[in-house]
Amino acid sequence: MKQTTFFITGTDTGVGKTVLTALLARHLRERGINAAALKPICSGGRDDARALRAAMNAALASDEINPWHFRAPIASLLAARREHRQVRLADVLAHVRAMQKRFDVVLVEGAGGLLSPLGGNFDSRDLIAALHATPMVVCPNRLGAVNQVLLTLAALPRSASCRARVVLMSPAKPDAATNTNVGLLAEFFDAKRIFELPWLGRRPATGKALKDSRVRRILCALTKA
Repeated sequence: MKQTTFFITGTDTGVGKTVLTALLARHLRERGINAAALKPICSGGRDDARALRAAMNAALASDEINPWHFRAPIASLLAARREHRQVRLADVLAHVRAMQKRFDVVLVEGAGGLLSPLGGNFDSRDLIAALHATPMVVCPNRLGAVNQVLLTLAALPRSASCRARVVLMSPAKPDAATNTNVGLLAEFFDAKRIFELPWLGRRPATGKALKDSRVRRILCALTKA
């Protein structure tokens, strides 16, 4: 299988990036695909890294999934400065590229939104470009989603935006825009690359979620080359 790298970014923090990354990791591995999920940088705790490790059935150690972690629940760049540490783009790229040699599919989850600073003079956009990764843009499916998604797509390099997928995460309580966002987005972006995941709960268990045939179909379509 040709090596493939997906980068899961979002329109903001707390939009469902880890939920999607964990689902993708478990889905791919259950299909016999040698897949890994990484969250190279995080701040404010390592719950996301633990969720990814569980989704992979502990195929990687926590420090392989998440080599750079900081205590303060603020932007990674600032959290690192508080600890007098520095994250360099070259080091992050080297870590991901080492994983690319070990796995057929690598899922890389960013921290915060696309342009949230991750380290010295780099963000998720820089990682996407350097890794030639296919972006997945995650956004809650509510009022404001269209603007947020289009802004994020516009900020991507053109070579990446032409491969990007958009994933709208359904809320517990839909609003007036929830049922119209996909159609409106399709007026500006390829409808075949827009996906809508159903509400899976606040802390969804990947195994339970993957029993839903709708979820499996969406994940299959998302990861098609």
